[in-house]
Amino acid sequence: MIIASQHQIHIPVRKILVIQLGDIGDVIWSIPTFWALKETFPRAGLFVLLRKHRGDFLLDDAHIENIFIVEEGSLCDSLKLVKKIRGENFDLLFDLRADDRGAYLALFSGAKIKAAQYYPGIPWRNRFFTHLVKEVPAAEKSPGAAQQSLKIVHGFGIQESTAVPKVFVAEEARKTILERLAREKIPLQNGLVTINPFSRWSYKEWPMDRWRRLSLWIWRRYQMPVILTGSPAERGRADALAAGTDGLIFNFAGKTTLREMAALLEKSSLHLGVDSAAPHMAAAVGVPTVTLYGPSDWREWAFPGEQNRVVVPDMDCVPCCQKGCNGQGRSVCLENLPVERVQAVVMEIFKDRETL
Repeated sequence: MIIASQHQIHIPVRKILVIQLGDIGDVIWSIPTFWALKETFPRAGLFVLLRKHRGDFLLDDAHIENIFIVEEGSLCDSLKLVKKIRGENFDLLFDLRADDRGAYLALFSGAKIKAAQYYPGIPWRNRFFTHLVKEVPAAEKSPGAAQQSLKIVHGFGIQESTAVPKVFVAEEARKTILERLAREKIPLQNGLVTINPFSRWSYKEWPMDRWRRLSLWIWRRYQMPVILTGSPAERGRADALAAGTDGLIFNFAGKTTLREMAALLEKSSLHLGVDSAAPHMAAAVGVPTVTLYGPSDWREWAFPGEQNRVVVPDMDCVPCCQKGCNGQGRSVCLENLPVERVQAVVMEIFKDRETL
């Protein structure tokens, strides 16, 4: 085990495995790292190891040769996965997270160089890797969510050409979404707006009645229907949000694959949401976004670019970086955020559109 801020690679690199067992947003923000590796080793095959349903959209990225999927299965399933990984004879491996499962998969991968960030508080995990990258001083850190992954490859002299992720959309997915929009008889003359009001953590959510008011206002002002996105677990809440709106709010939550989700977001004129995966994906396919942040720090996670806006409550405690007020799973700052604040940002983005 070698611990240093800078390492050198002295072996031929023919195959690379990157382990990213985070959520969808983490996968999206790792894309600049995937590209940096491919650009540094253009002849090497780049493979990515993900959790199930976290990154199917990477199948449409030409930088990536293949994807391995970790499922919550039996020991037998895990052994089969390890066997498949070992069969590729990887030269270089990067684990971008600090979780246990990624460390064990790295240990048994058979890769010649196994690299990760050095965590002084997890000594047992550090021993699973051949090379560890020490954290750079705070004064030398670059801002942005992509740097959480890039800082590890920086320790091997690998530099990125961009720190802004891009998600590619397959033509097949575009066709599927267009057919579904036609089948649902969604009026598209003036475009559409997608909204993802849901988060895995309730303290990041804006009250549902505000989303309903905002959605109906978008239709009245711009004649643009709203399509709700989300996971299968959020379908019932989305049904309740769309109920009784006379076909002006449509529920697509849990009804698309991730690749189809990318196509749907790409089709929209604007995406609105809270701090969750959907705004990251929407921005990564090139769609303007408005994202509501409360306790989480938008300065670390917000997508760059003038077309990507954030709305932040006007309270001194924001961002607190806590799991809601006093750990209660609710955030007063978001509960007090008025609809008019969000409407003002939407009007600024759509200022060139004819209003009613």
